[in-house]
Amino acid sequence: MPYSAGMDLGARVHAELLGRRERVASAESLTGGALAEALTATPGASETYVGGVVSYATAVKVRLLGVSEELVDAHGVVSAECARAMAVGARRLLETDWAVSTTGVAGPDEQEGKPVGTVFVGVAGPAGSAAHALSLDGGRAEIRAAAVRTALTLLLGGVTSVGGTG
Repeated sequence: MPYSAGMDLGARVHAELLGRRERVASAESLTGGALAEALTATPGASETYVGGVVSYATAVKVRLLGVSEELVDAHGVVSAECARAMAVGARRLLETDWAVSTTGVAGPDEQEGKPVGTVFVGVAGPAGSAAHALSLDGGRAEIRAAAVRTALTLLLGGVTSVGGTG
């Protein structure tokens, strides 16, 4: 599928990955599967999207994605460190070129002393991994939707950059 300017973000990610013959996985907490939905909405997405883990519970992050208990104790699950570890774990678990993760606070209440709208996105790729901190406004639905858009944008930026995620 060739890239065109009118494509939505999920379709753009798919087109880039398809052109590179690369695959992606997702690991989600606060977005609860919405990121996977965005990555699979494009016809033919099965050629680039392998699968994902919705890890709402901390135990799932630890047992399935390999986020260390020491990391959780030191930084919490609402942290850049956790987002990065989730992406690295999903990439390893699902054996993909890329993985993207989301964790944070969608509301209505704060979590781990962090306010509603605190979000972290992790991206792991062939050149390494990174985490990005976001401070989003709005209600629960708006925060989750903005987190998905931002995760897709950051993933696309990583895929299209020369050096990967850095």
